[in-house]
Amino acid sequence: MKKILCFAVSAMAMAAHPALAQDAAETPDRGDIVVTANRTESLLSNTPIAMTAIGGADLISSGITNPTQLQESVPNLSIVRGNGLQITIRGVTSTDGTEKGDPSAAFMLDGIYLARPQAQEVSFFDIERVEVLRGPQGTLYGRNSTAGVINVLSARPKFEFGGSVDLTYGSFDQILGTAVINVPVSDTVAFRAAVNIDRRDSYLIDGNAADGVDYDPFKDNKTVRLSALLEPSDNVSLLIIGDYSKIEGVPANGVSINNFFSSFNTGIRPTFDVPVEANLSHDAARTRMGAQAQQAFRDNVERGLMAELNMGLGPVTFTYLGSYRDSDRTEFSDLGPGGVGADFYGQYWQTSHEARLALDAGALQAQVGGYFFRERSGIAFFINNLLGPNTRFGFPQEPTVADNKSVFGQFTYELVPNLNLTGGMRYSQDLKSRIGNTVLDTYTSVVDSGNIGTFVSRAVFQDNDASRTFSKLTWRVGLDYDSDLGLIFASVSTGYKAGGFNDGCEIGQGPLCSLPAGVLYYDPETLTAYEAGFKFTLTPEVRLNGTIFHYDYKGLQLSSLGNCAPPGQPAAPCQVTQNAAAAKVDGIELDAQFFPMDGLTLTAAINWLDARYGSFIPQPTVDFAGRPLARSPKWSGGFGVNYAIPA
Repeated sequence: MKKILCFAVSAMAMAAHPALAQDAAETPDRGDIVVTANRTESLLSNTPIAMTAIGGADLISSGITNPTQLQESVPNLSIVRGNGLQITIRGVTSTDGTEKGDPSAAFMLDGIYLARPQAQEVSFFDIERVEVLRGPQGTLYGRNSTAGVINVLSARPKFEFGGSVDLTYGSFDQILGTAVINVPVSDTVAFRAAVNIDRRDSYLIDGNAADGVDYDPFKDNKTVRLSALLEPSDNVSLLIIGDYSKIEGVPANGVSINNFFSSFNTGIRPTFDVPVEANLSHDAARTRMGAQAQQAFRDNVERGLMAELNMGLGPVTFTYLGSYRDSDRTEFSDLGPGGVGADFYGQYWQTSHEARLALDAGALQAQVGGYFFRERSGIAFFINNLLGPNTRFGFPQEPTVADNKSVFGQFTYELVPNLNLTGGMRYSQDLKSRIGNTVLDTYTSVVDSGNIGTFVSRAVFQDNDASRTFSKLTWRVGLDYDSDLGLIFASVSTGYKAGGFNDGCEIGQGPLCSLPAGVLYYDPETLTAYEAGFKFTLTPEVRLNGTIFHYDYKGLQLSSLGNCAPPGQPAAPCQVTQNAAAAKVDGIELDAQFFPMDGLTLTAAINWLDARYGSFIPQPTVDFAGRPLARSPKWSGGFGVNYAIPA
């Protein structure tokens, strides 16, 4: 029986969490927090965007230690693990975690966009705050922010000496530990170092111990982050952050679908009706019975370096944000039925550069800027013995390239006292290309991914060569009014995610190219959001927020398994992405905070969401019109109590 208790020990030295709480001057009212959702500092209560911001101290008190747990505190947010993180906001999501796929929600670390879902599995340690913006953010954030934005902001160096140590032990042998030290070298230079360990055993129960495969630990991650802050004058600051992570563990994260549904794989669902629930016990539902083909493991490395330069030039501030990141992935896995194993090797790098000018001229606030992003990767994914004994069916692909160039501008103008008009536009151009193959390799023997004999031959099923450019103008228009009760706002905004291509190549481009352009390529997805809301302070003890919204969602990019084997060969699985015609999303979000006494906070939230297909015909006899989008429950909500014992 696994431990079910959680113990946390926090030892502070020299300072009490100097970076995990907002300065008093920044949070004049309870329940408020300084955010940078508009790329400039503002109070959450004065920011006319549907968003949630959670400070570092609140992350700790709520037990939120990684992105998947954010869904417990953020309305209409779902984050699950698949091939990396799958982020769904208000029913808008992406299931393509391959090297050519893009998420629908932009995940950012200290303002830097992380392209790969596999790189987004970061541990929350020494965090200033996490900001979650709901709805398209196509003007200021641009790339792949159709659903919204998650921005994780680490604690910056402070000009005071301090440090902290936090240690948590929980069920499933969870060990979460963080050590931080902050050292000011002078009045203008400060350094900060933070190290973190994040380990936990698997939630799964091994129902076939005879196969000799272990499920533990599910994750065993170690990370170090070093930061430097230089402020040579009141008008100039330079922040530099470097991080290194070793991501290890056993990526067994699923059981047979029959553990949950008794009729999922039978022939009684020709119209994709809801299957019958199996209603197994909790332990039975998380028991994996089948024999594993091999020992699964991950051995990944993440490295990154970023810099943010701010220069005040009177009423204008210049900001440069640049980064370089790379990743090495080595993963062995078991694919379930039939005891088929697979292995994945990948190398990725990305670089981004953004320059902005921000004007603060009283009644007029404006920003203009430009952005450049490039990602390049090389991968090899092979499945053992799927298409016959001693064979490896796979996808060697290199390089896969994604470029994004964009320019943007946004302004806010006070029309009359307390009434502001906001407008913005962004022009984006995306280039995506890939060179690779779908192959079947034969060896003298293939036992598992770590025990392969001598190479014999290679049959190339198809060339995976494609390239395409996409462009789009996105925009935002909004009004906000600062009433006696608080902020009232309304907006119309648009979002865009570039199109892409499937495995294969276009007819006429080579002897192994057999796909028409309409099958090889898929189009961008676009979203127009109509939204209105309020952020009220009813009394000093009561805050109430509400949002109502409607989405026109077109060109949804939906991914499913297809067959990429040539005629006469056994079926060979590959991912196929296509555009659904349209969808509609309507919703209402309400949340409240109540501070009845010092140290006590009560929170409550309720959300209604109606996210459904307008039209989508996955098979000639099946129409999904009116059916709900994935990971979009009709009703959700929560209630919380937090009491801080006075020191």
